[in-house]
This record gives sequence, structure tokens and C-alpha cells, in this order.
Amino acid sequence: MMTAAVRAEVIRAVEAGPSLAELVRVQKEVQHVLPLVRPALVGLESDNGAASGIIVSADGLVLTAAHVAADLEHEPKAGRKLKVFFSDGRMWTATALGVDVATDAGMARLDGKRQDWPFVALQPGGSVVKPGDWCVALGHPGGFDERRGEVLRVGKVLKTTANSLQSDCVLMGGDSGGPLFNLKGELIGIHSQIWEGRDQNVHVSLAPFLRSWDRMRNAEVIRVWAQGSGGWLGVNTREAEGEGGLAVQEVAPDSPAARAGLRSGDLLLAMDKQPLGSRQAFSDSLRARPAGDSVVLLVRNRSGERIITVKLATRPEE
Repeated sequence: MMTAAVRAEVIRAVEAGPSLAELVRVQKEVQHVLPLVRPALVGLESDNGAASGIIVSADGLVLTAAHVAADLEHEPKAGRKLKVFFSDGRMWTATALGVDVATDAGMARLDGKRQDWPFVALQPGGSVVKPGDWCVALGHPGGFDERRGEVLRVGKVLKTTANSLQSDCVLMGGDSGGPLFNLKGELIGIHSQIWEGRDQNVHVSLAPFLRSWDRMRNAEVIRVWAQGSGGWLGVNTREAEGEGGLAVQEVAPDSPAARAGLRSGDLLLAMDKQPLGSRQAFSDSLRARPAGDSVVLLVRNRSGERIITVKLATRPEE
């Protein structure tokens, strides 16, 4: 039998969440949107693994994440060949075009001269997105599976920045590069960073794509460090084998890291409560945050562990 205390807790939980009427409304809108956007969703496969993408023009332009379109571990460049899988099981090929490594925005084009690909149209200037908005994530978690098909997740936008969104949609490997829609079926983001904590997932907003559209179509690799295009901490790190975390090798003079008291030899254990272990993931996460954002770092040195908050800056011109 449910006790009074348990009953009160259930009531509080129900009252804190969306109403039944709102959930029914969201369900109907999602059911309406899915058939409109599903044909343009694609699974992608390269020598770097499985991912996702979305077609945004009749001549076959595909938006995805930069780390899907290019090898960011080495010198990124256009030309990577991708296998493309449609929901009906058809397979095609595509060629990676330009990427914006500062924000993890990437673009590819379906091979051939067809002009009748299914696509979702982009809103001029992008759609207005704000925290609390419902959103729909599509992708191929774990890679394309014709028998299973695409996977849809519904959630809410938690945070917006100049170049990124955070949502609580459940994502996993293989979703990278897939689309995030609002309930009108408008594309609002591309899945970029997938974390264990569902509220930490990051999507590239459309701003970097729209800002660099022609350059990316022309297969340029863009390293934008202007205000709002990627935060700067000012540390050089290496992966600390056997210890976990990232060891600070160098701190740039007069950088946010220097002003926060970081020193060579410090060990960065976590950022915003997420454990650090991959140098690339750490770099990508910083670049997805605009100058002016603050990050919370868990740091260890000979004196013990401490938590510091650092406000990211604009990267100085080189």
C-alpha cells in the first residue's frame, strides 16, 4: 500500500513535470513532424566509425558534425569518403566538404548530379531557440540498422549559447552529426558531443553553418576564434596515462587559466562535473562554448584537489 509520504512525493513529481494535456500535444506534434523529416535523415559510415547526418538541399548537401566529416585528430581536410544509408536501406556515397573545427560544424555532399534528394529546408537566419523548448533528436545510435530504423528521442532544450545548444535528449555513439528539430519540424541543431549525463549533450546550432555556408561548400577548413566562435582557456595538456585526467603542460601568459591560478603540473580531473580523459574531447568541448561562458574545473596538485571557475576568453590573434 502506498504510504502518505510516498503518495505526496508522487504528487509533487507529477505536478513538477508536464501535464498530461501537454504530453498529448507534444505526442501529436511529433507524430506529424516525423514523416516530414525522416526521409532526409541518413546514417553515415567512414573509417572513423558510424554517425548520422541530415540532407538540407535537393542537390544533396548534408549537415553533420566536423568530427564526422574530417579527421580532427590529425590535420583536418575535405575529401573524406562517406557511405550513406537511407531509412529504406538504400546505400549511396558522399564526399566531405568543409568543416568549422572551432564549433564542430561539418558538411558533405552526396555524390552524383541528382537534384531530387529528400531534404529539410533551413529557416533563413535560423529558428529562435530558447531554454525550455521541446525538441526532437533523430539519429542512428550504434550505427545504421535497417531492421530497427532510425531512433527518435524527445526532450527539452536546457541551454543555448552563440554556437551551441544543450538538451536532455538521450544520445549515444552513432548519433553524432544527426539532427535536432523543434516541434515545427525546423532544424535547430546537429549532435556534437555525447556525454554519459543526458543533460550534458551538446548540439551545434545553425549559426556556425549559416555564418560559413559558402566557405564550407567550397571545402574550406575554418578555424574561427572570434567572439562567440569558441572559448579560450589557455592551457596545453596531455593525457595522463595511469592517473586519469589531463596533465597541464603549459599555461599561456595572461590567459583565463593563468588568472585562475592554473600551473604546469596541475591535473585537470573534470569539467562541469564531467570526467576528463580525452584531450580531443576537452578541446572540442571548449571550442563549442563561446567566449564569456564559465567552466567549472576540478583540479589536483600536490596541495590536494580544488574546484575553480574560469571565464573563457576570445583566443588572441596568432
